Amino acid sequence: MDSFDGDCLLTDNEWEELVWVWKQTDVPKGCKVEIVKGRITVAPYSAVSHHRLVEPMARHLIGAIPDSWGVYQRLALAVSSRHELYVPDLAVVPEEVLRRGDDCLAPADAAELVVEVTSARTAETDRTTKVAGYADAGVPLYLLVDRLAPGGPTVVLYGEPKGGVYRVLHACGFGAAVDLPRPIGFTLDAGLFPAK
Repeated sequence: MDSFDGDCLLTDNEWEELVWVWKQTDVPKGCKVEIVKGRITVAPYSAVSHHRLVEPMARHLIGAIPDSWGVYQRLALAVSSRHELYVPDLAVVPEEVLRRGDDCLAPADAAELVVEVTSARTAETDRTTKVAGYADAGVPLYLLVDRLAPGGPTVVLYGEPKGGVYRVLHACGFGAAVDLPRPIGFTLDAGLFPAK
């Protein structure tokens, strides 16, 4: 791929073009820029309630995973086979992957666990497109914390990806603990998902 003066791109590869435009996208600090279904999307700042769910999960996971893995917030994960790039709320990824890869993104298939917390703007994508994308990439575990589920706040753990499809390993309302099987092998405390 060749670029000239930052405003011209020569490539025969649509995925490379999308990633190049994604990298050049200048949005307000804190906004999330993703590639979903071949389109570059921008989501605004997350609400405080969103962070109140994500940060404690990160702290719990850090103590449970091997020292050679990291828990990252807003790490861009590429699913190049689908021409998609997601920026999950949390991703558990071996640190070695980040040392040897692209400075801006990591391959989704390197993640051991991905966590998405829904918002009004991302809920449908988190429930459908990303479930399929993470399964297609072979991410062993996808935890969807769906604050806006039609039947009330729900936590759904997907796993055992096969043929681009996950199996639902666990589904519960807020207020219940969630067992994360291997490769994580840890229980997320019920207090992380307050019933009220």
